[in-house]
Amino acid sequence: MMRKFLTIILALLALTADGKKKQSKQEVWPDGTPMDAWFQHTQKTDLATLGRQYVLTDYGVVAGNGQVQTAQIQAVIDRCAQEGGGVVVVPQGEFLTGALFFRQGTHLHIRESGVLKGSERIADFPILETRIEGETCKYFAALVNADGLDGFTISGKGTIDGNGLHYWQEFWIRRKWNPQCTNKDAQRPRLTYISNSRNVTIQDVHLINSPFWTNHVYKSNHVRFLDCYIYAPTENIWPPEPKRGGPSTDAIDIDVCSDVLIDGCFMHVNDDAVVLKGGKGTWADKNPNNGPCERILIQNCRYGRVHGCLTLGSESLYDRNIILRNCQAESANRVLWLKMRTDTPQHYEYILVENISGQCERVLFIHPWSQFYKPEKRDDMPVSRANNVILRNISAGSTKTRWDVKLSDKYQLSDFTLDGQPMTFE
Repeated sequence: MMRKFLTIILALLALTADGKKKQSKQEVWPDGTPMDAWFQHTQKTDLATLGRQYVLTDYGVVAGNGQVQTAQIQAVIDRCAQEGGGVVVVPQGEFLTGALFFRQGTHLHIRESGVLKGSERIADFPILETRIEGETCKYFAALVNADGLDGFTISGKGTIDGNGLHYWQEFWIRRKWNPQCTNKDAQRPRLTYISNSRNVTIQDVHLINSPFWTNHVYKSNHVRFLDCYIYAPTENIWPPEPKRGGPSTDAIDIDVCSDVLIDGCFMHVNDDAVVLKGGKGTWADKNPNNGPCERILIQNCRYGRVHGCLTLGSESLYDRNIILRNCQAESANRVLWLKMRTDTPQHYEYILVENISGQCERVLFIHPWSQFYKPEKRDDMPVSRANNVILRNISAGSTKTRWDVKLSDKYQLSDFTLDGQPMTFE
């Protein structure tokens, strides 16, 4: 009896010790708060669990005919929704389309050798109220749109091709004619736009040649990008100036979102890779359409040529608990870029960048950002801040300078550390 009692006690002690061990391994955000177990969930969504498959060619959509088939593809999506949901499947072949709108319960799967390709005509992308460059306004829909959905998935090893060449060339022609030409002036659709949604997974797909931003996520939570290939050319798209690439083709723009995981992705674009946004302008913090980005984890990614691996701004308000770790930069201009927009109240805090290898020109870059800004008079204008930024174990080569930081009376920088040592800026 005594032996049995001792066995139970020892088992309980072992369970307690094991529990403490597991608890001690629980990850935390830079501000010390526990990281939810959801961020460990990198298992792919199983296509078989998403319901009936609606293969485009089974419903009269023709591969490779060179015709824009927006209405035909949208009819398949709508039928899928009406019949209880399921997966709209892009089979082998190329399917040309304008803006598509997914419904609750519908998903998109692109088989290997399947291509969903965007139309070259902006008329195939309707103007509607959307979100662009830190503002809620009328603008063009994206190629793939999902609004107000729970559980939406894009999967498969095929390709969503934005077919951006003519849009890019038009942009550079306009910019040549008018140096003040903005992104909105050039009229270009995004590749994917996910808004007001939750429990979203984008996995395995090739997302390439977006006319404008590649992936834009707005006011959404629990969004995962897993093993995606995100690409836009960085040169040779406009013969008069061969160094020009696809303009403003950011890989992933996270706009007023929380709980976002980016794991195992490759990003090579002619702008920033992962960008946090939330609003812009002197009164941006008073606008309910704007807001913070919180709890963003980027890990195990590989960067080709990008302007910044992780960029906060140029349309950010408040970003907190952001981690970039265990990534390789092949040809990055900057690892961490804080764009301090002098006409907008901004606060960036509790940012961790660690275990970054490869090649980059600058590890940390902080400058005032004044492109197309519009300062207004505001008596209670908050002073912008960046604080509690941790950099450690960064072996990425620095060919110019390890950091490039400009100070200003418009913002304050405090509590920056590099490998445990305080950083000072002059």
